[in-house]
Amino acid sequence: MKIKTKKAAAKRFSFTATGKIKFKRAGKRHNMGNKSSKRKLALRSGGYLFDGDIKHIEKCLPNGSTR
Repeated sequence: MKIKTKKAAAKRFSFTATGKIKFKRAGKRHNMGNKSSKRKLALRSGGYLFDGDIKHIEKCLPNGSTR
């Protein structure tokens, strides 16, 4: 049986060329008028997953990993 990708994870995470997993910050979809400029600026930057979360996300994305 083929291994299937979890589509919810595929929409939220992506792999870099070196194998790290990138994500975008949550909280930028609506109610932007209530958030401070400092908070909106901080939400612009993405991030990389911590080591404890990597194994779980790699299971969800079996075809994306470069490891």
